[in-house]
Amino acid sequence: MARILIIEDESDLQDVLGYNLRAAGHEVIAALRGLDGLRLLRERRPDLVLLDLMLPDMPGTEVIKVVRQDAQTRELPVIMLTAKTEEVDRVVGFEIGADDYVTKPFSTRELLLRIQAILRRGAKPVSTAGGSFELARLKVDLDAHRVWVDGHEVELTMLEFKLLVALYQQRNRVQSRARLLSDVWEMKSDISTRTVDTHVKRLREKLGAAADYVETLRGVGYRFRDHPDEAGG
Repeated sequence: MARILIIEDESDLQDVLGYNLRAAGHEVIAALRGLDGLRLLRERRPDLVLLDLMLPDMPGTEVIKVVRQDAQTRELPVIMLTAKTEEVDRVVGFEIGADDYVTKPFSTRELLLRIQAILRRGAKPVSTAGGSFELARLKVDLDAHRVWVDGHEVELTMLEFKLLVALYQQRNRVQSRARLLSDVWEMKSDISTRTVDTHVKRLREKLGAAADYVETLRGVGYRFRDHPDEAGG
């Protein structure tokens, strides 16, 4: 059982979500406004947040920024709920730290599966065999979940870190989007492989000078290369 915070200003939808989450065995707390949600977040310490993007007092994106800036809530899983369907909205959501993005109207069953996958993922740490690895420009401490590029530390979200490690552990082998979605997100490939593309793009941007360790094979998937000068980007 998990404690789930719903920040959603549509009371009818909030009620439906609460009913289904409780039926699935979860504890539910809820808020209609962003500021109230942040207060509950600090007071009740939920395991996951369902967050509407359009709130009456502040944008959901601002709520996520506050969550990610606080060391005590930085790793808290956040699923965005929104009627917006444009790709730019999904990209912005992922860039500011959302773990998943569900557009309205959505299947309650699918949402519950996504919640289960994210909670299961958070309960199982990334494999830390070997403790750390270091290449020419990239250093990763698996135990501390820290990454450096050319000696400068890079801040990655938990998903971005897990994605990097998953690619490295299968280095020099092509990983399909479906395989990464299964291994990293623990979701079926028929849900959304676009999620993988968005996170890889963001990961490469954060790696900067070390971005070419992650190679894109158009129409196939992604591959981690040991030697960045051999990567095709």
